[in-house]
Amino acid sequence: MTSPGPTSPEQPWPVRTVTRKIADWVGRLGAVWVEGQVTQISARPGTATAFLTLRDPAADVSMTITCAIGLVRGGELPLTEGSRVVVHGRPSFFPARGTLSLRVDEIRTVGVGELLARIERLRKLLAAEGMFDPGRKRRLPFLPRVVGLITGRASAAEHDVLTNAGRRWPAVRFRVVNVAVQGVTAVPQILSALSTLDSDPAVDVIVIARGGGSVEDLLPFSDETLCRAVSACRTPVVSAIGHEPDTPLLDHVADLRCSTPTDAGKRVVPDLAEETQRIAQLRARGRAALHGWVDRECRLLDALRSRPVLTDPLAPLRARAEEVSALLERARRAVCAGLRTEDMALAGVRARLTTLGPAATLARGYAVVQRVAPDGTLSVPRSVSDTPPDTRLRIRLADGALSAVVSSHETRERR
Repeated sequence: MTSPGPTSPEQPWPVRTVTRKIADWVGRLGAVWVEGQVTQISARPGTATAFLTLRDPAADVSMTITCAIGLVRGGELPLTEGSRVVVHGRPSFFPARGTLSLRVDEIRTVGVGELLARIERLRKLLAAEGMFDPGRKRRLPFLPRVVGLITGRASAAEHDVLTNAGRRWPAVRFRVVNVAVQGVTAVPQILSALSTLDSDPAVDVIVIARGGGSVEDLLPFSDETLCRAVSACRTPVVSAIGHEPDTPLLDHVADLRCSTPTDAGKRVVPDLAEETQRIAQLRARGRAALHGWVDRECRLLDALRSRPVLTDPLAPLRARAEEVSALLERARRAVCAGLRTEDMALAGVRARLTTLGPAATLARGYAVVQRVAPDGTLSVPRSVSDTPPDTRLRIRLADGALSAVVSSHETRERR
């Protein structure tokens, strides 16, 4: 049979051709191993084929499975809705109905031991990626505006969180999103609620709460997709799953792990009574500190006022004025003593000059003889030869001067 050519509005493919091609493509996939959770089982008595619905535990995706009824009823552990299984089969497309199913020839239930081993492997993987690092965990706001709560509808966990938080802080506001907290729809619903609350700017903290349960019941809170979504949240996330011994992987990824939903209600908001008491204590401490500071400053002012410079501000000026007056008097006495000393020295010099001067010599009977030249100039003769007869002389005595004319010479003989 020849292959049809390209399609066009004028040459479309018939439905049989499309379904045949889809069946050919699906048939080429071959046998595969698939893991999922059984959500519906249809195995009527007297039929040879059982129909199951296998759902992905982390996404809203499911597919139909067909198998021999013995695989459902004849195993050691009969399958029930909610069982975690691994199946082996070939995808098949039925052209008559246009449906896709997985024809299974082997079904293996995943036991608790295998689930715990998978959780441990996932724990090591997430720890190696740093999702459990305390350094990446954010602190919760002191008083959140709105607390987002993801929990089961009308559950004890919801009641515990709301009651305890309201008892501690009556004005607390919650935005509650009810989801399935176990089963195949739990993870998709929790992821949707987490995305909704994380995108709300009014929500300051998100609490994921659930009561206790078996390992299978708490499996959604160890799902890898959920752990990575919580790690990527911009809003701090609080994990309050189960009881104290329960530690799903969400506890390690969340920013704060609470042992129970009751503990979460106590830790997301402060206690009004405690905060009121703390404010009173702080006010008392502030009042005591202020009074202490005022008392200390008053004592300092008193000490400053008691100092002499402030008691009598003019006293230092008077002391300095007295010092200035004393210095002036000392300077005056020193100047006067210096002047007297110099005056006495000057008098002594004057006396010595008077004693050694020509006036004193003339007073003792000596005279100074000067020759008067025709032009009136005076000169002192040194010898009788300097004064020939008729030479005019001027004789200076102690009390005046005389004029004389040389009449003769008397020469003294030298011995």
